[in-house]
This record gives sequence, structure tokens and C-alpha cells, in this order.
Amino acid sequence: MRTIDGINAKIREGTAAVQTAEAFKAYAKEQGIAAAAEAVDVVVTGTFEPMESSGAMLNLGHTDPPIKLLECYLDGVPAYAGFGAVDVCLGASQPAVAGRGADLGDPEEMREHGGGHVIADLVAGRSVQLQATGHGTDCYPRTALETTITRDSINQFYLYSPRGLYQNFIVGVNGGDRPLSTYLGPLQPRLGNAVYANLGALSPLLNDPDLEVIGIGSRIFLGGSIGYVAWEGTQHFPLQRRLPNRTPIGPAATLALIGDAKQMQAQWVRGCYFKGYGPSLMLGVGVPIPVLNEQVAAHCAVQDADIVAPVMDFSIPRRVRPTFGLVSYAQLKSGKITIEGQPVRTAPLASIYLARQVAAELKGWIEAGTFELTHPVASLPRDRIFLPQDALGS
Repeated sequence: MRTIDGINAKIREGTAAVQTAEAFKAYAKEQGIAAAAEAVDVVVTGTFEPMESSGAMLNLGHTDPPIKLLECYLDGVPAYAGFGAVDVCLGASQPAVAGRGADLGDPEEMREHGGGHVIADLVAGRSVQLQATGHGTDCYPRTALETTITRDSINQFYLYSPRGLYQNFIVGVNGGDRPLSTYLGPLQPRLGNAVYANLGALSPLLNDPDLEVIGIGSRIFLGGSIGYVAWEGTQHFPLQRRLPNRTPIGPAATLALIGDAKQMQAQWVRGCYFKGYGPSLMLGVGVPIPVLNEQVAAHCAVQDADIVAPVMDFSIPRRVRPTFGLVSYAQLKSGKITIEGQPVRTAPLASIYLARQVAAELKGWIEAGTFELTHPVASLPRDRIFLPQDALGS
């Protein structure tokens, strides 16, 4: 049995044994769970993937004369201004509006630009054009504002992801006869390809399937800086069906994440665009898992062959889509799966290469003594059901 306080003492002394998830799994497979639990203090997980349910809160600072924002555009992307005088919220998946903000060129270029790109530009230290109108009140008489901002010219700039991490996800295919543009990217007709979004055994939440050590207040790597688990994520569904090893067979638990974007690094915060779908944001997230006992170690030792995801047909435009069954992440990462006797090539939406770099960088922080673990201030709920929004009537 270990404690987080005990592990932190070893981190401060420079004696903590830290392994990436991949290294730990290999060690546990060779030496056994008991030996791995005895030898390793912290297992470091990581991912780098699109997280479109993300955004940023910005405080622009007061003007003279003051303004209470009514509408606000950042490089042509609408930001929500309903929080106060000069607080705005920018969503990563919000597309730019033609005729607002910076000149982005032709309409197609405008469509490909969104909140994720603005967030990434600010993180990288680049200037962003701001256009805003004001309510015009006695205490906030100004009615228009046009300027440029950077991360250093505004007060607060923090990233908030209401659904920053998924515990497992789906595999998308297209059984129809025309190409489809989806949030998983392009899906080719007649089962031409299969795209998976989760990284399987590398993924943070699949190494803590019952949320025993990750909780509200857990310190994490977020966008190249320190972040925290803020709350359960939206669409948090821990009651998803599970295998005997406790890993879920589809989308399950989620996390809401928060961190200071002024401290983040451009390589881990990148705007992206899905053709025919919209803009998004790629984020690097790393989660350390304290190996408190053999049960935690056993969960961290899970292999891709022992985790499955459902194959969903996107050609059926319904909330509940038909499934072609379950496939393991070992099969997905082999580059090919078989659906109804037909070989189908596979590709990850997340970057395995960069996920490994996230885990390696966080491992280095812990070994250098610059990153300690935190006690969760509260556990994440394990009893949330998933509620659909089915309209009544026609």
C-alpha cells in the first residue's frame, strides 16, 4: 500500500519510480502484477486528440471609456459576451463569420477557421483581431471597440474543456454508397475505411476504469502546462456496460479539464478543421496514476487486446446507429479489421506518436521534481445515466 503523500515525498527526494503506460504494461507482462506494483510509484498516461468540447475564458480588461460587450468577434469568430462587461467565452468548434474580424481570404478559408484556431494563435503568442459592440449604458457608455489582443495584453486566459477526456469511444464506418464528412473525419462508402478516436491502452481513463484514483482536483498535464480535473465531463456515463476487466465497451466516463492557457505550449494546443464538419482543437493531455496498490497496478497493466470498442455505421443518420459488433484496440492498431468478411483499413484520429511524447514529457516533470500528485478533493460520480433529448411530437 502506498499513499499520494508518500509518493510526493519520493518525488521531492528524486527517488520516485515513474514509468509511461507503455513501459509499465510491458514490465507487468514480463514480471507480473505484484512485482510491477512493488517497483513502480507512478504510471504516466497521455493522449493527443481533437477535443471539440473545449473553449477559453478571456478577460479583456476595461477600456476608457468603459464598454459592456454585446457582441464580440475574435479573428471573425463569435465569442459569447454574456458573463459581464469584458469577459468572453470562445468555443473551439465555433466557425468564423464572413465579414467579421481579420481578412481570411476566400469563403472556404473562412469556413475552415474557428475558435480552436484562435485559441491556438493566442497560446502561440500571435495577435488576434477583436471587433466588438457594446450595450451603451450610463456606466458603460462605449458602444464599439476594435483592437488587437495577445495572451499578454489580456488579464485571464484559461482553457476549459467541458468534455476533455473520454473513457473509450466508438469506431466509425460508412456502409452507405457516398462519402460522409463526420467528426471522425471522412468515412469512405461501402466500408472503405474505419476511424477510431481513442488510443486504447494508452488512454488515461482506461487505466483507471473505476475512477479510483482520478478525481476532482487531480493535477494533470494540459496543453503543455499544469491543469486540473475540474468536474465530471458532459455526457459522463460511467454506467456503460463493462468487460470483466472493468473497461467499458463504448463511451463511458468523461472529464472536464481546466488550466491557464497563458502557460501552455503551442505544440500541444493546435487548431484543426474537419472538412464538411467544422473546426476543432487538438489538445495534449497527460494524467499521472499513483500506483497505490496491486489493484491499481492491474488496471494499468491492461493491454490493447483486452479493450474493445463498437463499430458504428454512420450511413444511418440516427442517434442510435446500427453496430457491426466489437473490435479490440489490438485489431484496430494492426491497420485492418474484418467486417462481415470484408477487410477494412483502420486509422486513428488521435496521434499515437504525440501521445507518447506527452507521457514522456510528464514523466520528465515528475522525475525532475517539478510536478507532484494531488489528492482529489472529491470522487467523480459513478452513477450517472445518459439522457437523450428526444423531441415530443413532430
